Formats: sequence, C-alpha cells, structure tokens
Amino acid sequence: MQFNVIGKELPRHDVNRQVMGKLKFSADMDSSDMLYAKALRSEYAHAEIVSIDTSRAEELNGVKAVITGKDIPHNAFGFTHKEQPVIAEDRVRYPGDPVAVVAAETEEIAEEALGLIEVEYEELPVITDPYEAMEEDAFPIHGGGNVASHLKIRKGDVEAGFKDADYIFEDTIKTPMVEHAHIEPHAATAVVDEDDRLKVVASVQRPFLCAADISKTLKLPMSRIRVIAPAIGGGFGGKNEITIEPIVSLLALKTGRPVRMEYTREEEFIASTVRHPYIIEYKTGVNRDGKMIARQAKIISNSGAYVSWGESTLTKALIHCCGPYQIPNLRVDCYLVYTNTSVGGAMRGFGVTQVGFGYENHTDAIARALDIDPVKFRENNIYEENCKNATGQTLHNVTLSKVLKKAAEMAEWGEADEGGG
Repeated sequence: MQFNVIGKELPRHDVNRQVMGKLKFSADMDSSDMLYAKALRSEYAHAEIVSIDTSRAEELNGVKAVITGKDIPHNAFGFTHKEQPVIAEDRVRYPGDPVAVVAAETEEIAEEALGLIEVEYEELPVITDPYEAMEEDAFPIHGGGNVASHLKIRKGDVEAGFKDADYIFEDTIKTPMVEHAHIEPHAATAVVDEDDRLKVVASVQRPFLCAADISKTLKLPMSRIRVIAPAIGGGFGGKNEITIEPIVSLLALKTGRPVRMEYTREEEFIASTVRHPYIIEYKTGVNRDGKMIARQAKIISNSGAYVSWGESTLTKALIHCCGPYQIPNLRVDCYLVYTNTSVGGAMRGFGVTQVGFGYENHTDAIARALDIDPVKFRENNIYEENCKNATGQTLHNVTLSKVLKKAAEMAEWGEADEGGG
C-alpha cells in the first residue's frame, strides 16, 4: 500500500520562517499602547496572608492597575481538584504563588511598583518531604489532610503469591523533580476589542482548555473569549494549563488596553509546573523458573502545593507501574501528596516515565540476582496475545515478544560476552 504522508520525509510548513527568524511567538506580539504586567511572588513557602497594601504602587506614575486575589471573580482552578488560586488570596503554599500583579507603561515601572507593595505574612510550618506530609499529625497544607488522592489496584491474592514464591525481592526507586526548561518562557497578551470581547494570544498547548479556564475564573461567557496559540517555543506539557492568561485578561478588561506578561527565566523555575518526583517501592515474588507471581507496589507522588494534573498523571502511573509483565497477583497503592514545593503538572510521559524507569530497574535487579539473562527473564514474563493486564483488560495484537527479540538482535545482545550485551 502506498501512502502520501506515512513513511515520507515531508518539510514542516513553517520551516522557512523558522530558519529566517520570521516566525512569531507570543512574546513578539506588540502594540504602541501596550501595558506590561509583573507579579509579586510569595516571600515564604507557606504562610497566611494577613494584609496586602497596594496603595503606594497604585500611586506610582505609569502604573495603570494593580490586582490581588480578591479581584479574581472565581479564584480557583485545576484539572481535577479546583483548589489552585490564580493569585493567592488568603494563604501562600509555595514561593511561586503570586500575591499581586501590576500593569504599567513599562516593565521597569512595573518592577519598581512591586517593591512598593507591602504584604504582611504569618509564617506556617513548611513541609517538603512527602513522607512527613503523610504523617497523621502533619500540618495540613490544604483542609482535609495532605493526601490529595489514593489510587489502587487489587488483582488476585498477593499474600498467597508471596507465600508460594521461592524468592522475594524489594527495591525503593526515586525519581527527581524535572523542570521543562522550554526555550520560550510563558507569555500572553490580552486585548479587548470594540465588541468587548477578549482576544488572548498565549504560549499554550491547549487553547480551548485555556479559554474554558479563563471563562470560569473570570466568570465570562465563552462567546467573549478567543485564545490564539501561535508558534510555541517548546511546551512538553508545561504549557498545558492556565498560568498568566486570566491575569492579563482581567488587566486588559480593567484598563481597556492591551496587556502583556512574560515569565523571566527565574520565574519559569519558581512558578511553572514540574515533573512529579516519585518514590516507588516494589516487592516482587518470583518462582525458581523465573516467573513473577506476585508484586506489591507503592508510589508516593510529590504533588507540590497544588494538584494540577497530578491525579491524571498518577492514574497512568498506577496502570503501568507493574510493567508489561504477566503477574497474576498485584497490589498497587498510589498516593498524591501535598508539600510546600513546586507544583507537579503535565510533562512528557505523564507518570509512565517515572514508573518505567522504576520497574525496569527492578526487573534488571531480579534477573541479576537469579543469574538469568535479563532478556530471557523478560521473555519469560512479558504480555502475550489474549492475556490480561493489571486492570483486567484483555490484550489483542500483542507483538511485544517480537519487539523484544528484534531489539536484542539490533543491540547485538549477548555477543559482547556470555553475560549479556
């Protein structure tokens, strides 16, 4: 069969503009009457906001508007747990929380105005370790305890499987927090047109989701909002949700002028979402013939100050954390835990990256301990046609065995020495 696109090397439609430097990004949008917005961020990782005095900033020549959390009509958003404020109002939960935003004639004036805003805080206990956050007497970062979600899988009888196993192996594997580090920082410009509709040009990966969140947080009908996503200088999941878009929208509505806001590189590291750090605990029972018969897995996901996309990410980790292996007895518990650290959000791989690293390292450790070639050990345990996965789904068109053999062949596995390639 001949294809027009599949298997063909086709040029990108925007390649000429890219290499000539003519491609327009969100921060390239400009106009003669543009205002520039800057955010004042929390001095503390965890504190109550006692008072905010913006009067001196408002009096500064060139300042056109100052907003705080009290100006946001519905000051909460999030994919599953709608608990993250657009601008912190009563409490800050990590240093990335904004507490006030200034719109001014120039970025320099906006920066100067930030220094004139007086915020009184009352410090609260700071928790950065998810184990500590899970303790019964831990200080609550949000009401109702610090475990935002507990997801689980139960399949077969794990305790019976461990009793029947000839060997039991245990591992704890940790993966780090990762910043997306896209070249283009978050940037957005909002303009109110002659029909009182918002046009928001933003570096976002999901423009319709962004428009929906602007609608909810500012209590505006979707018919008044249009979000345009021009060329994006990298996203990788880090531009999956709103950050500054409701802020510039509200400022544009208040001032009647175009408003642009762009993160500095420092703000990207302080205020943008990150890949969730995971702690993964494995316990696996194996027979003498190299068959895995029972596995217990526990994942502790550091969600940071808010949930963001953490539950969605952890759901995928839950399903995949035992690997592509036929293990009849499974017990999996996954915990999404609040801490006073950077917010864990969407990032390429969406939770499967962390657990893939975890279960394959655990698998290698088992194979080495049993003195079985790691490829042969996997061949003895991987999914086959019509088998069931961890959640009970019957799998069809399974080609994993062929892929594994081809990969070993291409890697010349076993040819370097008798112990493996």
